[in-house]
Order: sequence, then C-alpha cells, then structure tokens
Amino acid sequence: MYFIPYGLWLALFVIAPVALIIYQSFFDLGQHFTLTNYSTYFRSATYLKMTLNSVWYAFLITLFTGLISYPTAYFIHQLKHRQFWLLLVILPTWINILLKAYAFIGIFSQAGLANQFLTFIGIGPQQILFTNASFIFVATYIQIPFMILPIYNALDDLNPAFVNASKDLGASTWQTFRHVIFPLTLPGVKAGVQAVFIPSLSLFMLTRLIGGNKVITLGTAIEEHFLTTMNWGMGSTIGVVLIVAMIIVMLLTGDQKTKGGTPR
Repeated sequence: MYFIPYGLWLALFVIAPVALIIYQSFFDLGQHFTLTNYSTYFRSATYLKMTLNSVWYAFLITLFTGLISYPTAYFIHQLKHRQFWLLLVILPTWINILLKAYAFIGIFSQAGLANQFLTFIGIGPQQILFTNASFIFVATYIQIPFMILPIYNALDDLNPAFVNASKDLGASTWQTFRHVIFPLTLPGVKAGVQAVFIPSLSLFMLTRLIGGNKVITLGTAIEEHFLTTMNWGMGSTIGVVLIVAMIIVMLLTGDQKTKGGTPR
C-alpha cells in the first residue's frame, strides 16, 4: 500500500522524464526518426571537447570541494556544539543559487570587495569575474555543504572503539587517520562525490553568470539547444549522454559488496 504513492512519484517525475528525453533524442528538427543526433555528437570535435571540459571542471570542483570539506567535517565533529556549527554549514543551502551567483558578481566585479582588497594591498584591480578560476571558486563554494554532510555523517557513525584500539596499539594520530578513520569513512566521501560531481557535470547558470560564457559545458549546450536553436533532439541527445555519465559515476562510487554482504 505504501509503495503506491512512491511508485507514482517515481513513474511521473523520474521514469517518464528520462523516457521522454530518450525518445526525443531520436528525432531531428523536422520530427523525423533518425540516429543522426548520436552520430553528430560522437563525430563532432566540438561536442567531444565540450564533454571533456564538463568532466574536467566537475573533477576540479569535486576535488577542491573534497579537500576543503573533509578537514572541515572532521573539525566540526570534534567540537562541543557541533550541531550548531553544522547548522551554519547547512544555512547557505537555503539561499537560492541565483542570489548567491549575483552576490559573487558584486564581489568579483571591478569595483567589488575582492578588487578593493587587491587595491588596498597594492596589487591593483584584476579581471576576476568571467574567468575559469572564478567559476570553479563559486561552484566549489556552492557545493561544499553537499560534500560536508555525508562525510560528517560517516564520521558520526564511526565506532570510537576502532580509534581507541588503534591508539592503544601504538599508532600515531596520522596512522590512525590513514589506516582507520579515512577507510571507514570512505563511504561518506563517495556519497559526497556523487552529490557534487554529478550536478557539476550539468552546470549552466554559473557558466553564464560567473564564467561569462567562457566556460562551455554540456549543461550550457543543452540550454542553447532547447531555448535558442530549438533543436530539442540534439539537446535530448546530450541529456542522454549526461544521464549515462551520471550512472557510470554512481557505479564507480557505489559501495561494492561481496557475496557475504561485506564491503570490499
């Protein structure tokens, strides 16, 4: 009985949209059934370069997010009032991404706080906005909470007995972290990678507002095909490629288990 509302939600908002995208990808501008869209995509140097750019930027965003989030989650977990600090991490996710993007436009503009600081220390104003660095910085900032939360949960679920046993056996703090804490919290890291890498593959709003269209990704191409060129077939084809890429990422970062049910 409880499966009925869940099944309806899954069918209407997950299966149906994906099926519609796959169906639409086999039609050209004249609404004729064709495989040309897929042929064009895999033979076009532009689309392949765009795909590599999307994967590369998503990788960088995920890497920087992970390097910041794991120490932050570990530090918060050691604090006395950690629930309060965790709330402060979650609060930025309540703000619309468009508002955050426009806030950074003001910060990185020629007269913004960033250039005011550079002028104050004697460097002078620089072109910060509409660069690859600014795009990666803002995207990383936005994605950080989604990496911190699963890592924090993994740290919170870690049995302190394993850490105490490691220290009792003479392991240093670094050895304990390297051989006990990090391996046991790796599922949280993988969940964070899924939560950050997959959305980062299809970013398009930040590429326009922060990257100034100098950062071209598959998400940008989909927006162009659906809203500008009206080539829904090609846009759907790129969407199918993104869906396949997301499935591959989920398979690579998923918890593989042996027949006995124990993670490898």
